[in-house]
Amino acid sequence: MATTTNYGWDTPDDTDLVKDGAAAIRTLGSSVDTTTKNLNPETTLGDLAFRSATSNVNTRLGIGSAGQVLTVAAGVPSWATPTTGDIEGVTTGTNSGLSGGATSGTVTLRLKLEFDAETGTTYTLVAANLNQLVTLNNASAITLTVPPSVFSAGDVINIAQIGVGQVTLSQGVGVTINSTGATATAPKLRARYSAASIVCTASDTFLVVGDIA
Repeated sequence: MATTTNYGWDTPDDTDLVKDGAAAIRTLGSSVDTTTKNLNPETTLGDLAFRSATSNVNTRLGIGSAGQVLTVAAGVPSWATPTTGDIEGVTTGTNSGLSGGATSGTVTLRLKLEFDAETGTTYTLVAANLNQLVTLNNASAITLTVPPSVFSAGDVINIAQIGVGQVTLSQGVGVTINSTGATATAPKLRARYSAASIVCTASDTFLVVGDIA
């Protein structure tokens, strides 16, 4: 008998006698049935089938368990329980004021205020003062300069007058200070223990809010 090109099913030859027709049909039907089963090996609801190394034969992959994921092992599909993900580490931004962290499990971060105690009559803010409380303590008047090109929008620096010397803010070259102080561009801390925040609102532009005069 002749065979089909793809699956090799037996089919009657043109010269087969009519009396052999039924047998030929049964043979062909049996071949179709076997091939169909080989291509559809699933037996249970949720089963999957994948191509095996044997031509025209698929392999059954039984349904996995709840929580499993489909993966590949040794070059064939398989079910596996996924490894629970975990953080590798937490890095806080420079001068963010955040402390704490972990490399696994629950991470706890704390915002702890740092201090910079200045005792001179002049001081110019530096990048390290970001998110700090700069305390200014002197018996004489103090000039606090806000410099250019150090801070960016969103940065905040806190200041407090600890001594009797009154603190006056000064604009560095190219810097603009805005406030409700008597002199908007050069506000003063109102009295001893007064405090204020210097907020960078744009490049070299600052808003001073707090107990100012």
